[in-house]
Amino acid sequence: MNIMDFNVKKLAADAGTFLSRAVQFTEEKLGQAEKTELDAHLENLLSKAECTKIWTEKIMKQTEVLLQPNPNARIEEFVYEKLDRKAPSRINNPELLGQYMIDAGTEFGPGTAYGNALIKCGETQKRIGTADRELIQTSALNFLTPLRNFIEGDYKTIAKERKLLQNKRLDLDAAKTRLKKAKAAETRASSEQELRITQSEFDRQAEITRLLLEGISSTHAHHLRCLNDFVEAQMTYYAQCYQYMLDLQKQLGRCFPSNYHCNNNQTSVAPAPSASSNVIGSSALTSASGLVTSPSNLIDLKECSGSRKARVLYDYDAANSSELSLLADEVITVFSVVGMDSDWLMGERGNQKGRVPITYLELLN
Repeated sequence: MNIMDFNVKKLAADAGTFLSRAVQFTEEKLGQAEKTELDAHLENLLSKAECTKIWTEKIMKQTEVLLQPNPNARIEEFVYEKLDRKAPSRINNPELLGQYMIDAGTEFGPGTAYGNALIKCGETQKRIGTADRELIQTSALNFLTPLRNFIEGDYKTIAKERKLLQNKRLDLDAAKTRLKKAKAAETRASSEQELRITQSEFDRQAEITRLLLEGISSTHAHHLRCLNDFVEAQMTYYAQCYQYMLDLQKQLGRCFPSNYHCNNNQTSVAPAPSASSNVIGSSALTSASGLVTSPSNLIDLKECSGSRKARVLYDYDAANSSELSLLADEVITVFSVVGMDSDWLMGERGNQKGRVPITYLELLN
C-alpha cells in the first residue's frame, strides 16, 4: 500500500466518523437518540471552568479599561503586543497637565502668587503621572498577565480536551445505536467490539479532562495571590498620590496672600484631629450646618477679652459669612464669646473675624 492509498483511506475513515457524529448529534437534538450523560462531578468541574473563564475575561477587560481609559491607546498596545514589539512610550494625562501648568506658571512669572502655585501644582501632577505609570506597569505584570495566560493557555487546553471528550461521547453513543440496530450475529459481534473500544476511549478522555479541570482550584489560588498584588499596587499608588497632594496643599498654603478670604459657601466636613493634650476641645466636629451666630453675638465680639494665639491644624472653608475660613499652619487670634456653642470660638485674622471650629485649632503658649 503506497502513501497515497493510505491517505485516501484515512480521509474516508475520518469522513465516516464525522458523518456518524453529525447524525448522532442531530438525532439527540431531535430526541430520537439516547445521550450518555457525564457524571455529576465532571459536570460541576466543567461548569466551574466555564464560569472562571467568563469572569476572568470580564475582570481582565475592565482592569485594562481602568488602567488605560483611552480605547485607541488600548488598541495600539494590543497591536504591538501581537507583533511582539514594545509600544512607544508616551506622556500620560497627569504628566501633560503638569507640563501645561508649569509652562503657564513660567509664562505668568514664578514670582507671582498664581504663577508660583501653578508651577508647584504642575510638578505634583507630573509626580502623580509617574506613579500612574508605575501602577500600570506593576498591575500589567502581576495581575493582567497571569489572567491572560489562563485565558490564552490553560483554558484553551481545557476547551480542546472538552471538545475531544464531546466527540468521544458521540462516538460511544453512535456505537450504542448501531449495536441496538444490529440483527445478524456477525454484525452484532462487530458492534459489540466497537462499543468496547469507544467506551474505553471515552473513559480515558473523561479522566484526562477531569484531571485538567481539577486544576481550576489551583488557578483560583494563583489568581488570589495576583489579586493581592494588584491591591497592594493600588494601595501604594493612592498612598503616593495622597502624600503628594498633602505636600502640595502645605506648599500652596504658603503661596496665598495673608488677606486671602475663601468665598466657598459649601459646608465642610472636619477631619478627625489627632489626640494631643494642647488641642482645644475633645469632641470632633462632624458638620457646620445649623450653627448660626446672631447679629448681637457678632457685636459682642468687640467687647470680649482674654484672647490667645492658636495654630490652624487643617484647612477649613467657611459655610457662611459668620464663619472664618482657615488655612493649615497659619496663626490666628481666638477668644470666646458668652453664649456661643461649646464647639466654636471666635477667630480673628487682621481685620477679618468669624466663628472657627475648635477641633481645627491648637493653642500656642
